Amino acid sequence: MSNEESNAKAYWSATLRLLTIVLVIWALVSYGAGILFAPVLNNIHLGGYPLGFWFAQQGSIYIFIALIFWYAKKMSDIDRKFGMSED
Repeated sequence: MSNEESNAKAYWSATLRLLTIVLVIWALVSYGAGILFAPVLNNIHLGGYPLGFWFAQQGSIYIFIALIFWYAKKMSDIDRKFGMSED
């Protein structure tokens, strides 16, 4: 295996690892906090609303937007590390 193939496999592995992390966070926030854990979270109130309801209606959106920016930053770091950057 050449150094270039090794670099490509490492890049792909890092990319898949990041994607897995993003998808797990997405699933926990959307399905977990909004549906599965809502009864437990509803015992906590945020701005007068139960936390489970807040996550289902607004909190998940805020977290998804933050996740987009975090993913873009981390992907840029991975691109730079493996010499795939467009800069």
